[in-house]
Amino acid sequence: MSEVTKKNYIKVGTGVEKFDGNLIEISVCLSDIPKEHRFEYSGKWYAKLKVNKNRDGVSEYGKSHYITINEWKPEAKEPKPTPPVAKKEEEDSPDLPF
Repeated sequence: MSEVTKKNYIKVGTGVEKFDGNLIEISVCLSDIPKEHRFEYSGKWYAKLKVNKNRDGVSEYGKSHYITINEWKPEAKEPKPTPPVAKKEEEDSPDLPF
């Protein structure tokens, strides 16, 4: 049986559902996002986040959602080995059939 691992969730904000679920207003604490989960692209800084609905419903403060960091990273690919190149036989090889 495979071993089940628990994901680490880094909660960085909360949200409130409005207008019958058509809008989710969120607040994110940018200083809570660890540096290893921020990245730069074209001179701007980004973080991949997930907006999750509370399983227990609305909290005592009216929060219906919470925000976590998307920690998924692709696995590093090993470079494919190059096939060996066949050596050319010399033209005057004694093994020629003619």
